[in-house]
Amino acid sequence: MDLLEEVGYGRLTIEGVAAKADVAKSTIYRWWTSKPALVMDAYGYAVTHRVPEPDTGTVAGDLTALLTDLYRVGEHPARVRALRGLMAEAQLDPEFAEAFRNWIETRRAIVAELLDRAVNRGELPSTVDHAVVADLVFGPFWYRLLVGHAPLDPRDAAAQADRVLAAARHGLEPPARMAAGTTRHHGRR
Repeated sequence: MDLLEEVGYGRLTIEGVAAKADVAKSTIYRWWTSKPALVMDAYGYAVTHRVPEPDTGTVAGDLTALLTDLYRVGEHPARVRALRGLMAEAQLDPEFAEAFRNWIETRRAIVAELLDRAVNRGELPSTVDHAVVADLVFGPFWYRLLVGHAPLDPRDAAAQADRVLAAARHGLEPPARMAAGTTRHHGRR
């Protein structure tokens, strides 16, 4: 992680990792088959500790805690650069993109778990669309991180959690499947 944050994904090499760890390159390849696998395994481990799955007893508390920890990345410019580099690499390298998406899914699974607990406690309807809520949680994070138009400020976490929950409680249900032969009109013809 130190090397990734220091030099970025593009300049990180297995040789450099082996040298920093004071092990043979073959040792690295014994445990990880490729640079993407190594980097995303290491990054996933670090993020799991930096942004753990919260369980505060309420969905509002859980989302606020998750977003607070997530937005703290903005306090670490090297981490911001590393994340931007990882996202950029995922757009360019299909092998890395797969490893990156797999890691992203682990983070989205945390949101699904928070929502499942909220549904079980009666805080949210059982029809809430987990995928859309995860998009609402992570979308502003990635947009601010990549575009830089606004800061990632942990003080904004509670307000963002409130916005996400307002949407989740009021109409964020999976789209209904249309019956065969029927059409839906949305006010336009």
